[in-house]
Amino acid sequence: MEKLLQEFSIGLFFWHSIIFITLIFLLKRFAWKPILQAINDRENSIRDAIESAEKAKIEMENLKADNKKILKEAMIEKEKLLKEAKEIRQKVIDKAKDEAGEQALRIITEANETIESEKNAAIAEIKNQVVNLSIDIAEKVLKKKLENEKNQMEYVNDLVKDVNLKQ
Repeated sequence: MEKLLQEFSIGLFFWHSIIFITLIFLLKRFAWKPILQAINDRENSIRDAIESAEKAKIEMENLKADNKKILKEAMIEKEKLLKEAKEIRQKVIDKAKDEAGEQALRIITEANETIESEKNAAIAEIKNQVVNLSIDIAEKVLKKKLENEKNQMEYVNDLVKDVNLKQ
């Protein structure tokens, strides 16, 4: 350091000072404003980006809330539709059961009526057959009994006695 003080030159110091002051002036005039402007612009763009990010974050949260709300409404609507579908299905099943019951009752009633009419027809047929058989048997008995003239006379006398008695 002593060596520097011994070789110190005022002229050199003066020119260095002038050059340094001129350099500071030129830097201030031409470089500091653009550099500071670039730094301020960069700071503003970063601030704007942060604000935009915060706005986007808030908007995303709002969208998430809206999505949850829409999803909840969709679930409610789905449950409502499922409930309506179950009610409609139950109504269709009940209606089909009622119709099947009515049809079964109608078929049973028709079958009973058919059975009753066929039963009556069968009874009438049996009565006719019994009458025909009775007539055939009576005819055969009478033929057998009335083979000869003596038997015929006895039979006629018996009938006359019965007729006289009844009156």
